[in-house]
Amino acid sequence: MKIAFMGIRGIPASYSGFETFVEQTARRLVRRGHEVTVYNRSSFVPYRGKEYLGVRLVHLPTLATKHLDSIVHTFLCCIHAMFQKYNVVYICGVGNAPLAFILRIRKTKVIVNVDGADWKRDKWSRFARTYLRLCEPIATKSAHAVIADSKVIKKRYLDLFGINTLYIPYGANIRRYEGSDLLERFGLESRRYVLFVGRLVPENCAHTLIRAFKRVETDLKLVIVGDAPYSSGYKQSLIDSGGKNTVYTGYLFGEEYQEISSNAYLYVMASGVDGTRPVLLDQMAFGNAILTRNTPANMEVVGDSAMNFADINDEEDLAIKLQYLSDHAEEVIALRAAAEDRVKEKYSWERVTDKYELLYTDLQAGYPVNEIVRNLEEKIPSEPVRKTAAPVEITHSVEEALDHE
Repeated sequence: MKIAFMGIRGIPASYSGFETFVEQTARRLVRRGHEVTVYNRSSFVPYRGKEYLGVRLVHLPTLATKHLDSIVHTFLCCIHAMFQKYNVVYICGVGNAPLAFILRIRKTKVIVNVDGADWKRDKWSRFARTYLRLCEPIATKSAHAVIADSKVIKKRYLDLFGINTLYIPYGANIRRYEGSDLLERFGLESRRYVLFVGRLVPENCAHTLIRAFKRVETDLKLVIVGDAPYSSGYKQSLIDSGGKNTVYTGYLFGEEYQEISSNAYLYVMASGVDGTRPVLLDQMAFGNAILTRNTPANMEVVGDSAMNFADINDEEDLAIKLQYLSDHAEEVIALRAAAEDRVKEKYSWERVTDKYELLYTDLQAGYPVNEIVRNLEEKIPSEPVRKTAAPVEITHSVEEALDHE
């Protein structure tokens, strides 16, 4: 089959979960004999080759602004794709969903990954939020199939629009990196820091983690990996509020990202945005102990392999759990093993690619979505979601915890 991906910044992956997903599945589809094309934003991806890991690359321009970057580029991709005779086009991002109608003119099969409730993100203006919310029902009409990367999103679309979306989560690769150059540059020691990775935007809640960490009595450092291309004021507020043991690295990619992830004492997922968080899976794959916000989407990913903190009164409970894990290294070691086992069991990229290959085949054959959903579940069944671990009853406050030391 001829398959194309659009709606991302491009590959080689260096930015977000969508880019990693496309790179990991595209390269595997090529190995299985398919012709795969990925559309890159020429203003973002420095790599200018026509091919990467067997995947054909098409570089197109865009308007590099927060609100127009994605949709302008995807529009140009759709125009180009109309003349390429693709069997299937995969569009990332619900905001690009209206553009799927362009591809249907040529009777191309179109898939849209809606990526959670994007309209809830604080970074968007009121107009942008309204637009993104309107795009949700449009996606159910413009695409031949809608992908939900979490069961929370799948249920939401069923409840709101009566649509049977296809649940296919992200994957992750178990890996380690042995270098120490980055640690030395930032004055860090292996297993002596708590890690946060993400864009520095309000909905990722780095501010909550920074405030909670300042309440914890520990020799550990807090490392904030990420940046804020469109939220410089928020980023500065984080820097101003951090304590002396808080380290800001900016974005890290490639070996530097692998090094910082391979040596953490603990990883904290502070965000509560709906949908699978690829970075959460990735940190589990590095064998990190996970402390995550207790939301349905996050708990769906980690099952009983992580400790969680309350979504309400989050700063207080996060501080309590941080203090507990700082004081109980044996618990952290157990959580590391549990996280890695969870990834091996449920989230291999080969399994994810198996599902997508079957989806593309069935879609090309003209099967209705409900039949495709049944076929996927019969041939590549989803692992049952484990019961959420009961909240850990530790103490009433950080202050009480310290009193008992």
